[in-house]
Amino acid sequence: MTETATVLTTVAGPVATVTLSRPEALNALTPSMLVELGDELHRLAHDDAVRVVVLTGEGRAFCSGVDLKALGGRSLEGGSVGDVLDLPARRAIELLTTMAKIVVAKVNGFCFTGALELALGCDLIVAADEAKFGDTHAKFGLRPTWGMSQRLIRLVGVARARELSYTARTFSGVEAAEWGLAVRSVPRDQLDAAVDELVTTLLANSAGSLAAYKDLYRAALDSDLVAGLAYEAGSEYEITDTDERVADFR
Repeated sequence: MTETATVLTTVAGPVATVTLSRPEALNALTPSMLVELGDELHRLAHDDAVRVVVLTGEGRAFCSGVDLKALGGRSLEGGSVGDVLDLPARRAIELLTTMAKIVVAKVNGFCFTGALELALGCDLIVAADEAKFGDTHAKFGLRPTWGMSQRLIRLVGVARARELSYTARTFSGVEAAEWGLAVRSVPRDQLDAAVDELVTTLLANSAGSLAAYKDLYRAALDSDLVAGLAYEAGSEYEITDTDERVADFR
């Protein structure tokens, strides 16, 4: 186990579990915590033995969002939390979205605002039915700077994203799954088993193929259809197990 002050990582075979660990503060994000998270994700991105990363939180929360106490008395110009949080957060989310591993967010409890932006940077979200999500930027006079306005709208649609962001209301894991934000929602006492089942299914497939899909889906979200088709046709990936997997069918 690799341990820092606020981020814990355990590795079991090809699966790394990264746990946000400030349970006394509902895992609220501080600048140093985001730096630690980015450093850990960077290390895992370059660990060839790891194929799947699970991101979760310790205790009752996945993460309650930014710890506003960490900002001290600094003025929040234009509703932005500023580079002290923005830069390490964007680095961590970029690693989540670009590493050649499938990243699963295991949302066990509260998942608000900046935490939701972290979860949206993962490939798949599995939530406890009882989990509470929310985009509370507007409630506190803030504006998104970590990708909320771009990613939420792509998962739940324009009208739903506007409603959630404009009202700043909370919603459950059940609703998250119904709307397509989460791929599955289960009772909290079944969450570990549900994620384990999903990870086992992922690991049964080709690591090279999954890495290719992750890159291709990222490109699709970043471009229009014509450019996306050209990117798909012109991309090459290192997939080394194809012959072995198709041998029985040739």
